[in-house]
Amino acid sequence: MGLLRCLLFVPGTDRKKINKAFALNADAVIMDLEDAVAISEKHTARRVVSETINSSALPVTYVRVNAVSSPYILADLQAVVQQRLAGIMLAKAETAEEVRRADWLMGLLEEERNIPRGTLELVPFIESARGIENAGEVAAACPRVKRLAFGGNDYTADTWTTYSEDGSELFYARAKLIAASRMAGIEPPLDTVCPFIKNIDALRKDAHRARKLGFQGKMVIHPAQIEPVKEIFSPTPEEVAAAEKIVAAFDEAEAKGTGVIQLDGKMVEYPIANRARQILAAARELK
Repeated sequence: MGLLRCLLFVPGTDRKKINKAFALNADAVIMDLEDAVAISEKHTARRVVSETINSSALPVTYVRVNAVSSPYILADLQAVVQQRLAGIMLAKAETAEEVRRADWLMGLLEEERNIPRGTLELVPFIESARGIENAGEVAAACPRVKRLAFGGNDYTADTWTTYSEDGSELFYARAKLIAASRMAGIEPPLDTVCPFIKNIDALRKDAHRARKLGFQGKMVIHPAQIEPVKEIFSPTPEEVAAAEKIVAAFDEAEAKGTGVIQLDGKMVEYPIANRARQILAAARELK
C-alpha cells in the first residue's frame, strides 16, 4: 500500500467532493459515513459510497463506518464491504470486543461476496478516554488491525477540554496510541485531523508534534492541508543524508566487530542504525 502520510476525509453524500478528492494527491481517501453525514442522510451516503466503489477507478480508499454500538453498523458494512476497498475505519472503537464484532461481520460479508476472508483492513478509530485506556487490547484485537487512528475532536469533547493550537491536551492520548501500537506489533498510528482549516502554521506544528511522537501520518479535512502534511511526514534531504552516513559508518564498524561507535559527537549503536535504515526505506518508497 505504501506510506500513509496523508489521508483526506470526504463526506459520503457528496459525489462532487468525492471525485475531486480522488483527483488530489493524498496518499489515501476516506469516504465518511459517520460524523460528516446527517442522520437523515445515512441511506443516501451508503448508496453514493457503494456506487462510487463499484464505478470509479479508486486510489487507496477507506470508508469510515458508524460505531458497532450504533444502529447503522450492519447497513454500513453491507453497503461497503467490497474487494476494491483498502479497508474499513471503525468509528468510536472502545473495546477489543467491538473490533472483533466488526471483524466477524466483515468476514461473513467477504465470504458471501467471494472475497478472501480478511482481505479488507480494519482501522479502529480511537476517540474517547475509554478507547485510549483500552488501546492496547484494541490494537491486538484481530489480524485485520494493521494500524490505529486517533480522533482528537471527539476525544477532547469526551475529556471536557478543547483542541488547542499547542496540543498539550492530546499528549497523553497520542503517546498511549504509539505505545499500544508497538506492544501489538502493528504499524504506527494515524494522527487526528487538525480543525484549524485556514491556519496552516497551526497545522504544521500539530503535524510536527505527531511525527515526533512516532505517528506515521495524519488525516486531513481540506485539500490545502494535504501538501504540508505530506511534507512533514516525509524524510527530509537532511534526514536522508544523515541516515546514509550513519548506516555506512555503522556497517563498516560492524564488519570489524564493533557494535557501537561515535559519529559526529554522538553515540551510534544498533537502535540508532536501525532507525536510520527505516528512514532510508521510507525515502526509497517515495522515489
